[in-house]
Amino acid sequence: MSMEKTEQLLVTTSPHLHDRMTTSRIMWTVTLCLLPAGIWGIYVFGIYSLAVLASSIGASLATEFVITKLQGQDTLYDGSAFLTGLLIGYNMPPSIPLYIPVIGSIFAIAVVKHTFGGLGSNWMNPALAGRVFVMFSWTGPMTTWLVPRTRGIADAVTGASPLGFLKTGLMTFSGKVSGPLDFMARKGYPFTSSDLKVTEWLNEHVLSLWGGHMQNGYVDLFLGNIPGSIGEVSALLLLLGAVYLFAKKIITWEIPVSYLGSFGFLVWMLGGLRYGAGLFHGDVLFHLLSGGLILGAFYMATDMVTSPLTGKGQIIYGIGIGFFTYLIRFFGAFPEGVSLSIILMNIVVPMINRYAQPVLFGRVREARK
Repeated sequence: MSMEKTEQLLVTTSPHLHDRMTTSRIMWTVTLCLLPAGIWGIYVFGIYSLAVLASSIGASLATEFVITKLQGQDTLYDGSAFLTGLLIGYNMPPSIPLYIPVIGSIFAIAVVKHTFGGLGSNWMNPALAGRVFVMFSWTGPMTTWLVPRTRGIADAVTGASPLGFLKTGLMTFSGKVSGPLDFMARKGYPFTSSDLKVTEWLNEHVLSLWGGHMQNGYVDLFLGNIPGSIGEVSALLLLLGAVYLFAKKIITWEIPVSYLGSFGFLVWMLGGLRYGAGLFHGDVLFHLLSGGLILGAFYMATDMVTSPLTGKGQIIYGIGIGFFTYLIRFFGAFPEGVSLSIILMNIVVPMINRYAQPVLFGRVREARK
């Protein structure tokens, strides 16, 4: 008598395809990609910047530890609290009093993250919320910048960021210049010798072949030889980290491209009006490299928890952030606008998800009557 072999079909709930990329691995990979920009910030602004980063990270980890212990959980090592503290520190001025990043981190973890249920349940990016909270609470210290030591100044002195310099100078400006860097040069904004030499070489040996010419200032913006927040000044190092995140498929193109594209288009179309240059004469490159745009577009707007689920929704989300960033940066009271713009779009993500949800597979459309 032979025994019949019966095969059983095991049916489980989705997802049916699994990836080795865990939440912990994602968080620590993003942290690793951010480290070069932070090291550069410590180098150009001094060792006190390291204390600012350590304070924000330490407060974030301590708050996470206390709350999760009270809840009987242990999420301290998943990297989310460390990354939140790091991003808050990156968004701080180099000379900020240490109690401000500490308060920002406590607010981010205790109020924004855990009040709504912890990681995966928060509807707003905790790091951005912490930054905006302290920005409106201590506006003075949050808008006081140090001049990088790469400008040849031995002592730590304060100076205006490029966007802050423009915001102040344009309040009483009437006339015509080619753009923001031309305006800054006429008003005596200093550029480094490295910028002057590299720009001269590019104009003479590269751009002149096509009849082009580049103004002084872009090299400083690209490398990070400008006053600004600790981790946002070096566009080069932030972009290098973003390339790795794309390669590992931790982030996708939809949000950064739609964000930078919509913002860049508005700047190109309307940005020249404030300088008397007319329509379609805005300096897109200057604004892409200024402030926290690169940090926000690749490392904060792409937060998986607070961004839309579908590609279509992410494009809508990115376009919205670009619109609000342009609106705040050009017409608002503050010269920046990245953090607040992302938070504003975080609020409408549930609505975007409802609008952009995919069509159910196999669903038959009802015939119109």
